[in-house]
This record gives sequence, C-alpha cells and structure tokens, in this order.
Amino acid sequence: MGRDRRFRTTSYPVIKRAFDIAGSAVLLMASAPVSLAAAVVIKAESSGPVIFVHKRVGLDGRSIRIYKFRSMRAGSEKTEAMLNDEELEQFYLEYKLRDDPRITEIGRLLRKTSMDELPQLINVIQGRMSLIGPRPVTESELSFYTEDERKKLLSVKPGLTGLWQVSDRETFTYQSGLRQKTELYYVDNASCALDLRILLKTPAAVIRRSRG
Repeated sequence: MGRDRRFRTTSYPVIKRAFDIAGSAVLLMASAPVSLAAAVVIKAESSGPVIFVHKRVGLDGRSIRIYKFRSMRAGSEKTEAMLNDEELEQFYLEYKLRDDPRITEIGRLLRKTSMDELPQLINVIQGRMSLIGPRPVTESELSFYTEDERKKLLSVKPGLTGLWQVSDRETFTYQSGLRQKTELYYVDNASCALDLRILLKTPAAVIRRSRG
C-alpha cells in the first residue's frame, strides 16, 4: 500500500515523529498521578483488567492493538448479547451509542474527559500511532470508505487526536459522509501547521464534550 509522497520525501515525518516521542513522554509523566487514580477506581468499581486492548487497523492496513483504560463492564465486547435490537441498530450506524448501558460510572467520566485514551500514548511512543492523525478504525468501519479512500486513509498513522475529533461529532458522522471527508482532508493536507491547529483546538473539544 503506497504512502503519500509528502510523508516519504520531506522533513515533515521526521519532525512529526520527534514531536510524537517528546510530547507523549511529557504527557505520560504529567498524567501519571491521574492515571494511577483512574486505575485504582476502575479496579475497585468492576471486575476485569484496568487496560482494555482493542484491535484496530493502522498504517498500511496492518492490524494494531491499541490501549485504553477500561470504561465498560467485563464481557462488553460481546455486543449482540449485551445490547437490545434498537441499541444494536444505533451502534452499527456510527459504532457508538449515546447512552451505552455497558459503560461503568467511572467509564462515563473517563470517556467524557477523554482520559480513557491516555494509555494510547504508549502506542504513540511505540510508533503505531501518532499524536495527531485520523481516528483509529475497526475493520468494519472501513466499509464506509471506497477502496481508494481506504488506501488513502491507511497511508498515515492513526492519531490520538485529529481533525475529526475536534469537529462536531454529532453532525460529522459516517451517515452524513462528513466524517470520511474530514479524515481524508487531513491526509491530503497534513502539515506541521495543520497539526498545530488541531493540537490547539483539542483542549476546547475535550471540555465541550465533557459538558455535553
């Protein structure tokens, strides 16, 4: 699967990778007390591991394992057994539920503040993700893209935050087509300047979601 020429022939990938490593290391250290507290509460509230490992599709279509603080009850990956027909229909439209019954109380707080994604900083340091890029997708989500769009989407590393993440998620959906357009716009226009704009918008997006 060919990678965008810009990502092979300019200094942008070098700068991006250096920023990924340095930024992730700083964020991991700064968030260590919060992460420790979250781990203790997760373990105390419900059974199961503190870290949830999920398969996603990464750079060049390779399967990657991404880390999250567990925000759901044990067995939540058995989607069809834990959701009713109406919930399943909504879930398969956008691969998320507004009021997901599988989520624990601490999980709701972690998701609202995006703290559940802090362990993905390890994925960034490992080189499987970037701080900024398209959101990591599942195999099923790739069905919303054409073959050419899939190749383009997977020509860059998925990101911890990105252009779609700082957009209005309620309207930028797969069904409207805006999510796909936003993710592909990033791939076509990725640069240090665009990454900086997304990075600066991320705190406000997180605060907006936490109040929603």
